[in-house]
Amino acid sequence: MGFFHHESDEAQAYNEVVNAPHKAELSHELIAAAASYEAAKAYENHCAANGKPDNHAKAKELLAAFSGAFVDRIVETKGLDYVDAEKAKHHAKKQAEEGLQSNQSGLTSRIE
Repeated sequence: MGFFHHESDEAQAYNEVVNAPHKAELSHELIAAAASYEAAKAYENHCAANGKPDNHAKAKELLAAFSGAFVDRIVETKGLDYVDAEKAKHHAKKQAEEGLQSNQSGLTSRIE
């Protein structure tokens, strides 16, 4: 299982954002949660296709890129101002990194 399972708050936010009609009222917190979920899925797909990154810093860069791309797509399709978009990107990056950290901690504790 990945860092965010399909019943997580992030997964529910993802479904709400993706299925929402075109509107600018989506909060940056909601979009950030959806973006972190999308980033986790994209990261897992990337790892399956290319193997795990060489280091934690590279993994964080990938997550930031994946979450930023999702936020940009939502901004273009749903309508959102620049400030909210930047807040969403920052929040999504932080959530995705925390998910990565807790996922790696869980793997380490299972190995030991």
